[in-house]
Amino acid sequence: MTTRGEEPLTDAAVQAAGDIWVVFGRLRRKLRALEAAEEPLGGGGEREPSPPQSSVLRRLARNGPASASDLAAAEGVRPQSMAKTVIALEEAGLVSRSPDPDDGRRQLVSLTDRGHERRRGERLARQAWLARALQEHGTEEEVRAITTAMALLDKVAQA
Repeated sequence: MTTRGEEPLTDAAVQAAGDIWVVFGRLRRKLRALEAAEEPLGGGGEREPSPPQSSVLRRLARNGPASASDLAAAEGVRPQSMAKTVIALEEAGLVSRSPDPDDGRRQLVSLTDRGHERRRGERLARQAWLARALQEHGTEEEVRAITTAMALLDKVAQA
């Protein structure tokens, strides 16, 4: 395999790229399936956000405050669906709404301190699941090899 104007790709590089693509896809699906298996918010007790609610929490954590209509557009859902999601998150104390300083007719949805904590907790739970799975399925040497491989992938991602 060759690319335009560059040296030919080695079989090892092509194989590694394909393997990475497949494994990352499987891992992403597994993590999403774990997230989807959690109970949705609302209706008594401390429950985990639904996948759409988690997606909104992730988006707000990553991008900062946004209007419900902007969130709906970004998530590819109807404004009415986003309104229900925001209400559930607000009732759970994970988001709050405040007037948009640039447009008083709009409200911005922001993570609360509790929402930030929840996001950190979700990330730590997924990280702990993965660490446990690596420990159960791999040798210490294989786990160290993953650390080395991740350093290479990080260099590639930053190039």
